[in-house]
Amino acid sequence: MITNKLAIGSLSLGQHPSHALDQKIRDAAQAGFAGIEIVFSDLEKFSQSNGLSIFEGATKIKAICDESNLAILSLAPFENYEGDRSPLLDRLKKATQWIKVARTLCAPFLQVPAQYDADAIGDEDVIITELRQLCDMASSEQPVVSIAYEPMSWSTYHSTWESSLRLVDAVARENFGLCLDTFHIITKLWADPFAPSGKYPNADNILRDSLTRFVRDCPLEKIFFVQLSDGEKFDPPFSEKHPWHLEGEAPQFTWSKHARPFPYEAELGAYMPVAEVARAWIVEKGYKGWVSMETFDRRMRDKDSRVEHAAIRGMESWRKLKHELDAAKSKI
Repeated sequence: MITNKLAIGSLSLGQHPSHALDQKIRDAAQAGFAGIEIVFSDLEKFSQSNGLSIFEGATKIKAICDESNLAILSLAPFENYEGDRSPLLDRLKKATQWIKVARTLCAPFLQVPAQYDADAIGDEDVIITELRQLCDMASSEQPVVSIAYEPMSWSTYHSTWESSLRLVDAVARENFGLCLDTFHIITKLWADPFAPSGKYPNADNILRDSLTRFVRDCPLEKIFFVQLSDGEKFDPPFSEKHPWHLEGEAPQFTWSKHARPFPYEAELGAYMPVAEVARAWIVEKGYKGWVSMETFDRRMRDKDSRVEHAAIRGMESWRKLKHELDAAKSKI
């Protein structure tokens, strides 16, 4: 039986200005989630609306989570850090603040998406050195904050689990590992927004081979946590004429912002092989850590959307996926 604890990203519960972070926490707990990923912009908005500093806001949010019996999984997303062309001292100053907020929240992880600025420095020595500095800063005081590095399908240099795992080995810090997201591996290897079929040529074999290598090669202890979401199929296919198209923005980034429903929400256009990826990551690999729902559904920006409804959707999605995973596990 699958025993992974389930969390949800705070933005995956609502994105309208009326959707307050404290409400999201209480509704997530009521729906049955065990944890939540705190998105920095949600915490910032909560703090400002209550006349609090970011650290006072984090203290308040931690207390609300404790009252709701909801664990805080991560603070997210600390973006475009490594290899950025801005002064390193400025980035380290920002990192100091974020890590202090993460410690205030008692969040075990700071989630760091792999750099996606096209102009970023690609020198591996620079990237490794800067990530080591971040890790060392995060482990210099108690509680230690671990850096969960997320390869995104549009990341500039580390867009796959394999290249990111090589980076994890090179950084060589105990508090540096992977955050794996189904949307990113699928949109990198399988899902094509421009194709009428919604798939790349030979997509099934390419994805299957990658998952086989993952089960064989990825150390279990370097999987810090797993994120789940699906994606809507574009019908008609995505193009420069699509109303979401932005010149210079990666199509997968556009896709991610607008059309990532919960897994199995076929009525909303979800069509990706999330269960196949989750089966490899969780069942075949034997991963028993945190799983988190991270969706970005444009409908959640509407003023009529309800946080409690999003929480219920997320739990229903997990029930369906868990049923599939339990069935797969019983066959092993």
